[in-house]
Amino acid sequence: MTETHPGTRNVFVLALTDPHREELENMRGAEQFTFHPLLDYETLIQNTRHDFDELLDRARAELDDFEGSVDAIVCHWDFPSSMLAPILARERDIPAPSLTSMLKCEHKYWSRLMQQEAVPEVVPGFAAFDPFDDEALRSIELDFPFWVKPVKAHSSNLGFEVRNEEDFHNAVREIRNEITDIGDAFNQVLDKVEVPEELREAGGNTCLAEEIITGIQAAPEGVVARGQFSVHGVVDMLKDPTGRSLERLDYPASTVPPEVQQRMTEAAERFLHHIGFDDGAFNVEYMWDEKTDRLRLIEVNTRISQSHTDLFLKVDGTSNHEVAIDVALGETPHMPSGQGPFTVATQWHITHDTDGIVRRVPDAQEIAEVEHAIPGTLVSIDVKPGDRLSKLPHQDSYRYKIGDLYLGAEDRDELADKYRRALEILTFEFDPVEGE
Repeated sequence: MTETHPGTRNVFVLALTDPHREELENMRGAEQFTFHPLLDYETLIQNTRHDFDELLDRARAELDDFEGSVDAIVCHWDFPSSMLAPILARERDIPAPSLTSMLKCEHKYWSRLMQQEAVPEVVPGFAAFDPFDDEALRSIELDFPFWVKPVKAHSSNLGFEVRNEEDFHNAVREIRNEITDIGDAFNQVLDKVEVPEELREAGGNTCLAEEIITGIQAAPEGVVARGQFSVHGVVDMLKDPTGRSLERLDYPASTVPPEVQQRMTEAAERFLHHIGFDDGAFNVEYMWDEKTDRLRLIEVNTRISQSHTDLFLKVDGTSNHEVAIDVALGETPHMPSGQGPFTVATQWHITHDTDGIVRRVPDAQEIAEVEHAIPGTLVSIDVKPGDRLSKLPHQDSYRYKIGDLYLGAEDRDELADKYRRALEILTFEFDPVEGE
């Protein structure tokens, strides 16, 4: 455990990484806190199969062994971290959402049922199905094309656009091979709450078919603290030219007009109040069709996004970690606006379209050259030589993310120019996979 400094409050962070710690220790008022890791990144993020109850017991043991006070528990990662945090916090009377309200967001089918009750006007067509049922397609009353995905997965992993029966069966074959990696552990969490009758047969290894929605994607991020709902920013989520994969996150959002952002915010507030979500952070992803003015809710995430942190630092001058910690401490959160060094910021994914073995990644000299030539730039590399792209955990179903560029600028044209300049310096090389 990290050494505790007298007079500071102890904040435990699930899967704390070195870059994450640096962000936390450089936020406003960081001297008030001592940050401690709770379980490790490899266990919670890099591993793809989990025993949730075993992880819960390990985390409890780490907290029990700590000699000081446990003042806050925060999480900025997806499952299983997202479910561990509220259980551990509530066991120690630390503010956190109820486990049931968390599951009403994170179980995609349960969430859709709750959305139908609270915000039916933003819910696309959907149907649950069992991917291990050879006749599952007969139960789906949606026209092709539609999207299929597990009720719980990481990012776009195991999400597929299906245009016909062949696509459906190919997608289901791949889903069957991997869905239990997360689904079995998710069932352990579902066993801890009372689920409605319609979910008794829709556990963690269930899938969802959904109407394909098109348009412009954006996400309000905020918190509910002691019943008070607030949004501290809206982020653009921009797709690649195929429309299937996320290309970058831009802040502040400019692709949807203010009145649409307000509709996003109001729908998020109605939904979160409806399910009893309180004392937690969130971001809610939407798609807006400019031609029809139709707004559709994609999903509700029960945390601030760590991908947004550098964006808020660049534009607003402080980290969104602050609000997550404020809520976990039972304090009123506050985020400044527009006090950072840049007008706009982006997290731009560096991707590779085909499978391969990583031969070379940018070296320290190249990264330093980029960060010197383009002030304010951060380079994050997700792969190392010898990695096979298709074997990396939590990857998109259509392309491979190999890194990120965090950039700030005065406008979006300058962001794009900086991205191109950076990629001219950063060199990746790949070898083909033998036999393919």
